[in-house]
Parts: sequence; C-alpha cells; structure tokens
Amino acid sequence: MSELAIRNLSKSFGGVRAVDDVSFKVGQGEFLALIGPNGAGKSTCFNMINGQLAPDRGDISFAGATLVGLKPREIWRRGVGRTFQVAATFGSMSVIENVQMALISHARETYKLFGPAAARHRERALALLEQVGMIAAADRPSRELSYGDVKRVELAIALANDPRLLLMDEPTAGLAPRERNDLIALVKRLVIERGISVLFTEHSMDVVFAFADRIIVLARGKLIADGDARTIRDDPRVREVYFGTGKTFASQAATP
Repeated sequence: MSELAIRNLSKSFGGVRAVDDVSFKVGQGEFLALIGPNGAGKSTCFNMINGQLAPDRGDISFAGATLVGLKPREIWRRGVGRTFQVAATFGSMSVIENVQMALISHARETYKLFGPAAARHRERALALLEQVGMIAAADRPSRELSYGDVKRVELAIALANDPRLLLMDEPTAGLAPRERNDLIALVKRLVIERGISVLFTEHSMDVVFAFADRIIVLARGKLIADGDARTIRDDPRVREVYFGTGKTFASQAATP
C-alpha cells in the first residue's frame, strides 16, 4: 500500500486555481521530487499535505487514513516530518537543546517539565546529531552555525518523531553546490537506512536528476509529467512549459 496518496486535489485563491485536480502517490521508501516553474502550485500542494491549507476538493491519505481536516501538529504526530525552504533554529539554544525540544514535544512532555529540560532525551538527541554529522557541534549555540549546518540540525529535528514520511520544501535552497549534494546524499542515505518516504520540492536540477527515484512536474496547478529522470528529460511538455526552448533543460538535466 502506498504511504501517501493524493487524489484529485484542488485549491483556488479567488479566480486562480493554484492546484487543479492533482493525483499522485509516494511509495514506501521512495524519494520523489516535485518540480515546476514558479507559480506551478508546489508550495500550495505541500501546505495542503501538511495541514496548513485546507483543500477545496480531493483527499490526502497517509498509511490508509485521511489527513484532510487535521492540524499540522496532528499530522506530525502521525509520522509526517517537515523541513522548510528557509531553515531556522532557536538561536538562543544550543544545537542539542533544539533537538531535545523536538523530542520533548514528541513525547508529549512539554507541559510536564518539573525539572531542567537539559537532561531529557539527551542520548537520543546526540544519536540524531551523529546521524546528520553535527554531533561535534552539539553544545554550540545555534546562532553560531553556518546556514548549511542549520539545515542539518533542522533535519535532525525533523527526524525526532521517527517519521515514515518526510516533506522537504527546497532542502538545498541557499546552499553552495557542494553543500547541496552533501545534504541530499545524507538525506538519501537516511531514507534507505530508515525506510522513510520523502516528497521534496527543488529548483536545483542537478540535485533532482542525480538523487530522485521519480519526478513529478506541476505547471499552472496541473500535473503534466510523472516518471524517472530520462522520461522527464525527454518529455516535450516539460521542455516547453518548464524550460521554454529546452536548451537549459538539456544542460541541467544531463545524467550525472
């Protein structure tokens, strides 16, 4: 059974149909990229899956149960993690404290803190930081981190609820080319090790075509293509709608 199933999803804002009758599935352990030009409906689709927006029509089911009508926190508790295009941590806290707070929330201990929080879930937090390559910075203030390292800490926070599905909105935004590839390679490794499903949006075509198992393309709210890297690269609708002439497409989408 598919981990995530999107059926006939639609959302309009005034007279603009941001997402128009979109359907797709994300299988267990699949690394699926959602791409498209600006204004294609990617963020709107993401925000409906995450519960930040209510769809006008359609259904979103995860592990056989609908997510429509649930709040983001309820969806998170059902095993859906999320990272954002602009990563942020609590700068006044240390790196490990940021991860500990996510673990405390997942354990429903937020309102049960009768003593210092620093000792709670520390070993688990250290294990998560080790997985994302940030254990050496565990006790550093988060405000001292580079943006690439903040992205890694955000990933550790997203893994704190042991997600079965991870939603990643432009995970490499703001990163240099080497940092982009290192971060996505890390995510892909964790996906394989944990059997997590990932749905991610991304503007960097080198990342998409190097790492995605499958790619779906939105344009003007509609799903126009679905397939592997070669299928998407050769699709004339993608060339026309996403890249205009297709010349840029051919150079960016070359098989690594």
